[in-house]
Amino acid sequence: MLDLDAEVLHEYHRELIGWVGQESADRPQGRPAADRPRVVDLGAGSGTGSLALARELPGAEVTAVDVDPDMLAHLRARADAAGLGDRIRTVEADLDAAWPPLGPADVVWAASSMHHMADPGRALASALRVLRPGGLLVVAELESFPRFLTGTADEGLEDRAHAELARRRHEAGLHMRADWAGLIAGAGFSAVTERRFEISLRPPLSPAAARYAEVALLRMRHGLEERLAPTDLAALEKIAAGMGGRSDLTVRTTRTVWLARA
Repeated sequence: MLDLDAEVLHEYHRELIGWVGQESADRPQGRPAADRPRVVDLGAGSGTGSLALARELPGAEVTAVDVDPDMLAHLRARADAAGLGDRIRTVEADLDAAWPPLGPADVVWAASSMHHMADPGRALASALRVLRPGGLLVVAELESFPRFLTGTADEGLEDRAHAELARRRHEAGLHMRADWAGLIAGAGFSAVTERRFEISLRPPLSPAAARYAEVALLRMRHGLEERLAPTDLAALEKIAAGMGGRSDLTVRTTRTVWLARA
């Protein structure tokens, strides 16, 4: 799903990475002129951010951090296939525990990972300690899964599923709608800039978009196994299976990004 997200929402990802590249162009204090830029990707997942930043920042060394060894193995394989294996290293670590040595870094990137932290404020304070003075923090967050069925006869079912997922996230203590600007400033960062990306893709869409919708809806269906009526669960599964043949598929989502300085 993470790889499909990057493929389908490629314009958003390209614009975001370009913005980060511009903002990180100046060398932070304390980095010797001969040293390569250093990037730390927190909760790196399948490596979309790590690979994109390695391409955007010439010569940059990227440290990809995640708690899941299988995800890190997938990331390493992607980096090797892209010819970036010598510039991307992986670190297995639980970021809710004591952090391993990760700095000094010029950029700390956290895309859709901060809301998983048990204590985001503490994680942000740790990120500040990783960065050189003047270094760049990037926090990208989403409010919910994308929506695919807006304006169709299935929109009501999707609305019910999203509402139940929101309740489940709240019960699990995920920080999906946290005051990220306040938390970032409270951790000691300065010059906090917020930018909201409203994404709306309309038909006709690519086969990758249909696959993205299928995977997302099936993940939603299995995550709500005990929380939706059996008829709704069966309907979600049927809709997901038929995504490849639909001509009314859309992709709607919102991503918000905060940039700040150490």
